Amino acid sequence: MSMLLVLGSKPEPVLPPRAAIDALACANASGHSAALLGLPRPTFTVMSAILSSGIGSGDQSIAALAGLATEDLWYYARPRRRGLLQRWRRRHEDRLTTPEELQRRLRAVDYRWERFHDRANGDWHETVARQAGGGDDLRAAIASKQPSTGVAAIALGLELGRWQRVCVAGFSFELTHAYADNPEITERGTAVSKHAETDVAALIAMARRHPGLCTTEPVVHQRTGLPLLGGERGEEAR
Repeated sequence: MSMLLVLGSKPEPVLPPRAAIDALACANASGHSAALLGLPRPTFTVMSAILSSGIGSGDQSIAALAGLATEDLWYYARPRRRGLLQRWRRRHEDRLTTPEELQRRLRAVDYRWERFHDRANGDWHETVARQAGGGDDLRAAIASKQPSTGVAAIALGLELGRWQRVCVAGFSFELTHAYADNPEITERGTAVSKHAETDVAALIAMARRHPGLCTTEPVVHQRTGLPLLGGERGEEAR
């Protein structure tokens, strides 16, 4: 049974048996963990525009990707500002969160890709909603707070339909990163991700619709009902 491993940035991810992994997908800078763990080059990586926005956690993520590569790189755009005043106030930030700026920042650290895909923000939301069954409650949750990059990567893996099983590892619904102490945790006074509520709702719905979707992380199993696949604590490749 072919398996896609979708890897998040959580420290010490629990991995499925290496022989069971046929392809790897990464979210943001989890390619850093993949390289240390001796996993194959990602078939695809989904990166949020926030990485090039100039915030501390984004700069950390860019630095962690130095010298790495992916086959396909998918750009996860930020939501469009709704009000004219809001757009005017954040015009500088919007100039930094473009596909072109993300590519420029990645090239500066010698991160490489074969194909770049610029998918509109609303298309990502629709992909997640569709793979979760398209319920009104989930669509309302997405409208309130969009899914994380990790959940977008899971939805893309399901949408591509190349694998019989999609396994989720390195997810915790928190802001912790394997490659650095995320400054957002101190700034916000909590490690809980703003995306957590939407992510949990999306994964609960996906678990009902996709019997091949599973996880090796106990916290993901407990909160979403995804079947728990036996795994092993990831150790750096020697």
